[in-house]
Amino acid sequence: MKGRFTPLRLFGVDAGGPRWPNLVLTAGALVLRPPELDDYPRWARLREESRSFLAPWEPPWPEDDLTRAAFRRRIKRYQLEIDRDEAYPFFLFRAGDEQLLGGITLGNVRRGAAQAGTIGYWMGQQHAGHGYMGIALRRLCRHAIEVMGLSRIEASCLPENAVSIHLLEKAGFEREGIARAYLNIAGRRRDHLLFALTAPETPHALP
Repeated sequence: MKGRFTPLRLFGVDAGGPRWPNLVLTAGALVLRPPELDDYPRWARLREESRSFLAPWEPPWPEDDLTRAAFRRRIKRYQLEIDRDEAYPFFLFRAGDEQLLGGITLGNVRRGAAQAGTIGYWMGQQHAGHGYMGIALRRLCRHAIEVMGLSRIEASCLPENAVSIHLLEKAGFEREGIARAYLNIAGRRRDHLLFALTAPETPHALP
């Protein structure tokens, strides 16, 4: 693979291999991997530049959200969630120039009879509309089903979010209904459309 994106570099490990070697996912010219402390400057810059673009679709940002201390806490939480098989956060990079594009998370992982998880994502404003998130979404769903053994992947979005609706349906998600007052978005409880992708009976039948 071209560029400096190798598992050893990505995870900052000089010997013994990466902490989670199977979590470096590639999809064409894109790389998905768990966030690292060294990602802070470009993450904070992209989030700040995209604040007005993202705020209408996300929970309210804490006052210290873009500080280095808050990002450090975020990384510690991510590591704990991965270790506990609870959530798998990824940053999305363009492989050629290592440009941070956005993020996607497989969270709320439930094992046992459920074997399910929930997808959430965000994209920097300047990188939206180029098809990156569609590629990342399909890649992560394939990993969740074929490698992690999940049978059901859930997602939700605001009813007026036509971009997310199109993104999810193009990736094979089916609309299942509506959840009333589902999440606090931009400071108030909002209804959400519910979507799900289930493991296909035929191998390799994912979009």
